[in-house]
Amino acid sequence: MNVLLIGSGGREHALAWKLAASPLLTKLYAAPGNPGIAADAECVALDVSDHAAIAAFCADKAIDLVVVGPEAPLVTGLADDLRATGIRVFGPSKAAAQLEGSKGFTKDLCARFGIPTAAYGRFTDAEAARRYVRAQGAPVVVKADGLAAGKGVTVAVTVDEALAAVDACFDGAFGSAGAEVVVEEFLEGEEASFFCLCDGQTALPFGTAQDHKRVGDGDTGPNTGGMGAYSPAPVMTPEIVARTMREIIEPTMKGMSEMGMPFSGVLFAGLMVADGAPKLIEYNVRFGDPECQVLMMRLKDDILVLLKAAADGQLSHMSARWRAEAALTVVMAARGYPGKVERGSVIRGVDQAPPDGVEVFHAGTARQDGELVASGGRVLNVTATGATVAAARDRAYAAVDRIDWPGGFCRRDIGWRAIEREQAPG
Repeated sequence: MNVLLIGSGGREHALAWKLAASPLLTKLYAAPGNPGIAADAECVALDVSDHAAIAAFCADKAIDLVVVGPEAPLVTGLADDLRATGIRVFGPSKAAAQLEGSKGFTKDLCARFGIPTAAYGRFTDAEAARRYVRAQGAPVVVKADGLAAGKGVTVAVTVDEALAAVDACFDGAFGSAGAEVVVEEFLEGEEASFFCLCDGQTALPFGTAQDHKRVGDGDTGPNTGGMGAYSPAPVMTPEIVARTMREIIEPTMKGMSEMGMPFSGVLFAGLMVADGAPKLIEYNVRFGDPECQVLMMRLKDDILVLLKAAADGQLSHMSARWRAEAALTVVMAARGYPGKVERGSVIRGVDQAPPDGVEVFHAGTARQDGELVASGGRVLNVTATGATVAAARDRAYAAVDRIDWPGGFCRRDIGWRAIEREQAPG
């Protein structure tokens, strides 16, 4: 099979690495890709917002499957435009991608189909949102409705902080994403990420993970796109997984079909688990980043077979098998992240063969004058497996310490919650 992978980040490098191992693969292309992906695929300079150009490329190269990595092309309808020309796509339609593209859409879906989630209000008027915040009190969560590159969510611990977040949305801090605001009840509990591959009718459970959103050790500092992750998530016991499927995933699949927008692709449920009960925080319609990296390290099966089955509506015949080992990834970011970062700092040591059980996925890198340089905020994902989360952590940080990059930093406590569980007596 000839496959085109859309995207250029760490998630896409992990997918490219796994796709490249498939016996079914004839040729893998990536648009636009990155220097790490170039080791597994032919990178092509396509504008992913030019859907006609992508369709023409697919026709020219006899592409059998397009795998869309990031959310933005899905929300703008890339999957629809490719399917209209007869191209097989892994990823949801524009209508179904509203599950990530509009937080208000998802909250309304939950209300309509009885899916457990936080209480909420939707607002297109700033003063109405302010009144709601004052009535609810703090802590409270303020979200820009649309895509805001992971930066449109404020967990406000005071009413004043919440009011400022409302004003920031309506004042244009997140562009058109903030034209509507969702204000939610603050949920207590433990967060987890739960994934399913979907084909419009069937949802196949596809692993669990937990990530670290805060930039600093001890879960301090501002939220980021994710500073590290590990899989599996200990909080997601078989009982919690079964309850999540029954109370959250299956009603979502049924509801989306009833509304004429069946969901096909990967459904990523961000959950809050408290007292044995999961609630939906939000949906994403693509693999998490950096959660994808740890899932690909643990997956036993051929990812290409599974993604093709999802695109073809054949998941009812499939299963997914996982290695018993844990996997953990450490994000190395450019200094200043998640604020303004310096681009162009030289990174050395990545091109050496990694130790056994370690892969270094490129998230924001470029080649400049023969050197590997940082080209974004999150730059490398150093990912390792181990018999326990602690063993995977030790292996990952040993690999981090081999990389010579004065312009970068990382958290040194990824996996702490799971490791505390592993080391607890009894």
